Amino acid sequence: MIFTQCEIFSPANAQEILFVTGGRVPNVDWFKSVASSRKIFCVDKGIEICHVCEIVPNFLIGDFDSANQSSVDWAREKNIPVEKYPADKDFTDTQLALNRAAEIFGEHTAILTGCFGGRFDHLYSTVFTCAAIDRKIFLADEREIIFFVKGGESVDVKFFKKPLAVSLLPMTNICESVTTKNLHWELDDATLTQNFPNATSNRVDTNKISVSVGRGKLAVYFCFAE
Repeated sequence: MIFTQCEIFSPANAQEILFVTGGRVPNVDWFKSVASSRKIFCVDKGIEICHVCEIVPNFLIGDFDSANQSSVDWAREKNIPVEKYPADKDFTDTQLALNRAAEIFGEHTAILTGCFGGRFDHLYSTVFTCAAIDRKIFLADEREIIFFVKGGESVDVKFFKKPLAVSLLPMTNICESVTTKNLHWELDDATLTQNFPNATSNRVDTNKISVSVGRGKLAVYFCFAE
């Protein structure tokens, strides 16, 4: 998976779908680069940056309680398939989108942008929802990236721009046999726990790192700008 900041070498499906959600709006140039040659699944307010950039998505879903009506109208004028849900529902718009994309497009790698910033409860829900799904998912914009490493996996990353911080955040109660290479403070067969997430704000010493996990599921977080 290639972003402007880094390349993440991780087994992934050939089909990649970009989900554009309604949080912090990504930089337009960054968005155009990541949207190129990918299917796009807009979630509610995420339609607005597509409208601004004149990038026509493949699908739009949500309750549209926050999206600008002119952008929703633009989507309909472009004959984009639209699914509207009531505001009173059991799932978030992002959860609905992830489920529907799997039904419509089958196996794929997901990239979520527009998911950072805003309310903590929305980000909390999105991160744990993504961690629980058994397919490759990346949360990204020009300022932050999150991806997941599960037990038995090792992931290499090459940086084009060094992050300000790297944090390892357990998504399961325990992550065992966590090993890193080329971080300033290395981990070697370490155990990380969800109730005491202390492997935060690390630094990179070179333009390449690796993270492996023996058991559990770990979120790897990069911060490129405060």
